Formats: sequence, C-alpha cells, structure tokens
Amino acid sequence: MPQLDTSTWFTTILSTTLTLFILFQFKISKTMYPLNPNLKTIKMQMHKTPWELKWTKIYSPLSLPLQ
Repeated sequence: MPQLDTSTWFTTILSTTLTLFILFQFKISKTMYPLNPNLKTIKMQMHKTPWELKWTKIYSPLSLPLQ
C-alpha cells in the first residue's frame, strides 16, 4: 500500500494562507469608511392626537343609571 506524500502540504497551506490574507487586505483597503463618525442627536417629537386636543369621557355600560 503506497504512502501518502505530505512533503508539499506545508508549502500549499502556507501559500493558500498568504494568498487569502493578501486578498482580504486588498478587499478591506478598497472599502470606504466615514472619516469622522458623529453621534446624531435624536429630537423627540410630540404628536398631538385628536383625542388629546379635547376632553372626552368614556362611560362604562355598567356605570350608567338603571332605567
């Protein structure tokens, strides 16, 4: 039964790792990032709904007087 030749594995793994590293570095270097990211201030806006503008009263059927 023949033996598996592993003499070239180190070179193959090393060259693959180096190639992937270079490709990822090149891809990352082409990405444009913002120069100075600033926090945006969030301003809360209060929206008036129609039922907040006028006074309303809700009657429960059980609280109405008996007729």
